[in-house]
Amino acid sequence: MVWALKRQGATTPRVSGVDLADGICSLAAKRGWSIYLLGAGPGVAEEAAQKLQETHDGLKIAGIRDGYFSEAEEIDVIEAVRDAEPDIVFVAMGIPRQEKLLSAHLGVMGAKVGVGLGGSLDVFSGRVKRAPVIIQKLRVEWLWRLILNPSKIAKVMMLPKFMVHVMREGR
Repeated sequence: MVWALKRQGATTPRVSGVDLADGICSLAAKRGWSIYLLGAGPGVAEEAAQKLQETHDGLKIAGIRDGYFSEAEEIDVIEAVRDAEPDIVFVAMGIPRQEKLLSAHLGVMGAKVGVGLGGSLDVFSGRVKRAPVIIQKLRVEWLWRLILNPSKIAKVMMLPKFMVHVMREGR
């Protein structure tokens, strides 16, 4: 995104999903906002919630739900989020599922903010390690994740398609 914005004449600093979510948690703890963690595998959101609360004193977790539910269960999950009355919903179900869910249901959920986090809950839980700082600075975390998990090749192959689209639109 930083590269695409630069091609359009805008500049912005790079902010990873993990860093964005951590900053939001810090602010939420200070302001008394509650967060709902939706997504990742069974047990991951619980572990992430525990570690986030240890890191951010006073952080309110409104609810937790893994991302393994069927389309038939989706409305029940959305209603559970709504009933928890969170201020912020973090959805970690991968691209594009998390974006589609937020686009379709954020209003029903009642949260003021919804953020797609990809694999960030896995990182917060401690199950997945972040790329080394040098890899982050080189902006090739996607390559690091691919090396650690080659099954992500289909997602990584979206990057060149995105770049081609940006280059065509920039003409």
